[in-house]
Amino acid sequence: MQNLYLKPHGTGGRLITFCGLDGCGKTTMIGRLVAAMEKEQQVFLTKQPTDFVRRSDIFRTYMDSPTHDAYDYRSLSLLAASDRVQHTNKAILPALKEGKTVISDRYFYSCLANLRARGYREDRWIYEIAESLIKPDIAFFLDAPVDVAVARVRSRAAEKDRYIDMELQYRLREEYVAICEACGGVLLSTEESPDETFEKILARVKALFSDTKARTSFGNSLAKDGAANE
Repeated sequence: MQNLYLKPHGTGGRLITFCGLDGCGKTTMIGRLVAAMEKEQQVFLTKQPTDFVRRSDIFRTYMDSPTHDAYDYRSLSLLAASDRVQHTNKAILPALKEGKTVISDRYFYSCLANLRARGYREDRWIYEIAESLIKPDIAFFLDAPVDVAVARVRSRAAEKDRYIDMELQYRLREEYVAICEACGGVLLSTEESPDETFEKILARVKALFSDTKARTSFGNSLAKDGAANE
């Protein structure tokens, strides 16, 4: 895999991202993290791609159908990538400049994982686009076996009959693990209890906010809580 270079944001805010398969546990962990942080932090919760892409005909036709003959996947990937560039630089970056903690449900890594999992492993344009994007302060990759993740998706009433390409899910899982390793992300299994997984996430966030150059009331309160429990 080619090295992925993203630029530092150089602001007083912090960017925390979550990626992984549908059903990997992102929604649960993000919800708990937001609840823990928003008492003492300005938190900006967002997601990628935005609804502009998610509700587009090309996205829905490609993602929800077993046949993909109507579109070249590169066209969808380019659409999603452009949306991520716009969203990162016009929504996430301004929030970071205001000193907010931005938590993003999916990030550019998902774009790369999907492109590679669908066989476009030699495409170089995706890496060039990445150079215009912000590097997260922490990039969490939540991992679950494919059958577990798919079962979670199927348990949702609105998605019980949704088409899921199982072979693709296995390739995506491999890509997420590889990208996590390549970009210095944090890989966490969600086969543990939600409490155990969240404790590991909170510990990483605690370390981020305990940095002497980035101490905040949230970081200080976490440090005090940690000391009290030792």
